Amino acid sequence: MSNPGAPLTGSAVGLHRVLEPPGALPQAALRLDDRPEIAPDEVRLRVEWLNLDAASLHQLTTKHAGDGAAVRREVLDIVAARGKLQNPVTGSGGMLVGIVDEVGPRSPLRLRAGQRVATLVSLSLTPLRITDGLARWAGRSEQIPAEGHAILFARSIAAVLPADLPGELAMAVLDVCGAPALTDRVVRRHVLTLPESPPGPREGGTGVTVAVLGAAGKSGSLSLVAARRAGATRTVGVVPEEREAALLRDSGLADDVAVADARDPVAVATVVEGALGQGADVTVVCVDVPGCEHGAILATAAGGTVVFFSMATSFSAAALGAEGLAADVTMLIGNGYVPGHAELAMELLRRDPAVRRLFEHRLHR
Repeated sequence: MSNPGAPLTGSAVGLHRVLEPPGALPQAALRLDDRPEIAPDEVRLRVEWLNLDAASLHQLTTKHAGDGAAVRREVLDIVAARGKLQNPVTGSGGMLVGIVDEVGPRSPLRLRAGQRVATLVSLSLTPLRITDGLARWAGRSEQIPAEGHAILFARSIAAVLPADLPGELAMAVLDVCGAPALTDRVVRRHVLTLPESPPGPREGGTGVTVAVLGAAGKSGSLSLVAARRAGATRTVGVVPEEREAALLRDSGLADDVAVADARDPVAVATVVEGALGQGADVTVVCVDVPGCEHGAILATAAGGTVVFFSMATSFSAAALGAEGLAADVTMLIGNGYVPGHAELAMELLRRDPAVRRLFEHRLHR
């Protein structure tokens, strides 16, 4: 266990920052050492923005009945108590944007002072101290203007923000960049299993079909674009209400758009099978509320794959649900990291004006 008064000695995974319990990794720790002094292999960032993950914001907003001031106070209390931003209910945190303040001489991250970066590791394991009381945040949005500092370990990941994209837009994309990258990988694997199937979309109605639950959101919309790029021949986007359906139809990102509550298994399976003629080969879950596991499983064809890309996912509900439904599906938990994920997400945004417009709409609504 770290001694808050002792000099810091680096551990590539941040063990030296764990205050309790002994032996835990930073993500599982109850409390981290958030002091600004850095070990030789660490990097300190000056925080500009926090991006609270959607599942955490939804849980806090529901708990406090939409009282933004109460949400802000709880976020501050969490950071003060834990030395990191990790919602104790969802276990999730988010990510941040900041300026590189100091780089330890043995840091392998290839960052330099003055660079503006986005962290690609969760705030649930990032030592963090807030110094402005989040005074500029109303407690109702994912993006939080903030002042303070954060620490990156030797095995942390950060991306230098591109000069051609506004910071808020880049942060929103990088926050979910693992979802399109994993979708791309899974769809390509399914394409390769098709007999005599060249890469890319095919004619004649055969090929890989993809359903995305929560398709009008950030991770959902990028996953739709990634699926098409990877060779999906037909996609269906499932959203909870007509307002989001209209937004998704206008974007043209999905071949079919359906309205269903992702927590209603029969409704989800019905709309997906109605659009595709059968269950989807790949189903991607990008919904920030619990209870969506069974619908995703039921909507997936035998031999298909379900990708759960939500911090609200329950492993036990997914595993036992698949068993109870006698569902022959592969289930993956998206961990937020796939090699090249940041570059892929940025490329998708740059090359598809429709997905960029959808992101900008969500940022400015």
